Amino acid sequence: QVRLVESGGGLVQAGGSLRLSCEASGRTFEIYTLGWFRQAPGAGREFVAGSTWNGKTPDYADSVKGRFTISRDDAKNMMYLQMNNLKPEDAAVYYCAAAPIYETTRPDDYNYWGRGTQVTVSS
Repeated sequence: QVRLVESGGGLVQAGGSLRLSCEASGRTFEIYTLGWFRQAPGAGREFVAGSTWNGKTPDYADSVKGRFTISRDDAKNMMYLQMNNLKPEDAAVYYCAAAPIYETTRPDDYNYWGRGTQVTVSS
């Protein structure tokens, strides 16, 4: 089992920044890709960013490119999402997820999920 715990969500004004954190524990050797997803009310789960262990350049959704940055601290089993220039449409519950395969953006490929952290952006 892999356990994922997110933190760092909150309320921010449009144009502001937040940094989300995800701590992984347990059978972390099963993880090939760590990703961030988000889900707004009434919407499906959307891929935001992903990072793999094979050194490939991280993937980003087009809607967040240039504003969000994903990073990892492998020694601490931590992953981060730096979110800058936040927009009201970025408001959602953000989830950390782990996949046993490389370079996937499909939610169905991720078999471990955190409980999520709420991000609210006021206009």
